[in-house]
Amino acid sequence: MFANLVFRQLFDAASSTYTYLLGDPRTRHAVFVDTVFEQHSRDHALLGELDLKLVAVVDTHCHADHVTGAWMMQQATGCHIGISRRYRPPIQGVDLPLDHGDRIVFGGRHLDVRATPGHTDGCMTLVLDDRSMAFTGDALLIRGAGRCDFQNGSAEALYRSITREIFSLPDACLLFPGHDYSGRTVSSVAEEKAHNPRIGGGADERDFVGFMENLHLPHPKQIDVALPANLRSGAPADGEMPRPADWGPVRQTYAGMLEIEPEWVAEHLEEVHVLDVRQPPEMQESLGRIAGAQLIALNELKERLDEIPRDKPVIAVCHAGMRSGQATVILRSGGLTRCANLRGGMLLWSQLGLPSEHPRAGP
Repeated sequence: MFANLVFRQLFDAASSTYTYLLGDPRTRHAVFVDTVFEQHSRDHALLGELDLKLVAVVDTHCHADHVTGAWMMQQATGCHIGISRRYRPPIQGVDLPLDHGDRIVFGGRHLDVRATPGHTDGCMTLVLDDRSMAFTGDALLIRGAGRCDFQNGSAEALYRSITREIFSLPDACLLFPGHDYSGRTVSSVAEEKAHNPRIGGGADERDFVGFMENLHLPHPKQIDVALPANLRSGAPADGEMPRPADWGPVRQTYAGMLEIEPEWVAEHLEEVHVLDVRQPPEMQESLGRIAGAQLIALNELKERLDEIPRDKPVIAVCHAGMRSGQATVILRSGGLTRCANLRGGMLLWSQLGLPSEHPRAGP
């Protein structure tokens, strides 16, 4: 199905937001759709692990329920920020203003922009070049539709947007929404035409408008935080890029692990505490160990957390970085939050020619 497309659907549980990554497998150029501020480390790490170059981060609309990660992604990758040009005043930081009929190109693939106002006046649906999938944002949800009672919303406009711009796509076109609160991940044009209780099954504009105007939904919980930030493309008020740690260049992997490069650790050994979680016999093997490292095997770590100094950041290390990754989870759960995994473990440390000691075997 995705032989000619790199595709990932990502989820933020706090806001029930879906983020989408689309890439051209030939050129490795990619686009992110509807990123979330708090998930930046995850999303940025995925780009690196899949060897993708981000050309644009696009929001289907100005969100009211979460802060976009667009600004942070641009700071990290140099990509363009795209959103509808219909917002007034224009969204700050946008260098790829979009409107109906525009294309978002990534390598040999592209997304076609269809204006679908109604939830907000700047909502867009993004349609893949072969019309096999579309990203509907909050205009059309799975068995639902975006509320129309704020941000210049209009139920009449949304009805026209859905019926003209989304339901005109092929019946087999897969629809990927901006949110879902019930664990549903994907629908299709045919499904929503038949089964959407707000606009499917032969409902006309009067049916839809009557339904939408009587939802009586509560005020979005994050709107007072999200909207001001999203008018800046998600840039923090102080303009500073958040970091996973304030003591060193820690990065977060797609798996959620915090790790740090061996070269940095080698240059800052006096400022960190190295914790080796291998088994004692491994100390006699050819990789050796880092001078001054504290030795506590992973299977003993939970019971011996009190032995670890807390005045310096802790760098966990093992053979190849897997066991020490689990060690950082144990450390953090035990209150040692200033910690990171040594990327690649002693294996990469040795490959880089960094200094290690080789204790002699006992008699």
